[in-house]
Amino acid sequence: MSADPSVSQDDLDAIAAQLGRPPRGVLEVSYRSPDGRPGVVKTAPRLEDGTPFPTLYYLTDPRLTAEASRQESAGIMRGMQARLASDPDLAANYHAAHERYLSKRNAIEDLGTDFSGGGMPERVKCLHVLMAYALAEGPGVVRLGDESVALACEAGLRGTALPGDWPTPEELGVPDYRAMDEQ
Repeated sequence: MSADPSVSQDDLDAIAAQLGRPPRGVLEVSYRSPDGRPGVVKTAPRLEDGTPFPTLYYLTDPRLTAEASRQESAGIMRGMQARLASDPDLAANYHAAHERYLSKRNAIEDLGTDFSGGGMPERVKCLHVLMAYALAEGPGVVRLGDESVALACEAGLRGTALPGDWPTPEELGVPDYRAMDEQ
């Protein structure tokens, strides 16, 4: 499956520059940063060569990938995982987000698997996927992704790589993950 004709060659060139390689299976630019750069692409569930690719939303902007990596290195996922295990409402949101992700991907092509991404629905495994999902779908769909984006906004990306109006960590009730990690 080739890129959707609505994805411009300029976008494909920008994404290739961001990734350092030609993009594969791009169906659309699902999120564009306020400064106009592609940030998240929706990808085909199966690449051109037939290889399954279950990651529906793929983070491409290097500013965002670097921030997701920084958060992972800082131990944010451990705190999120602890909350997921102890907060039934958060767990319900995460499970619903997993089901939505599968439904959207399967509407394109069913891979016959219940693997979605980011560790959903039981683990927090990849903030890159959760951040991409939150940016592609907007706030309210995957709370842990929303939190990761909010933390990235606070790290200086608001208004450039991220929306200026994204909810703040305080508005989302994001705990101090650093303090959680120190306990």
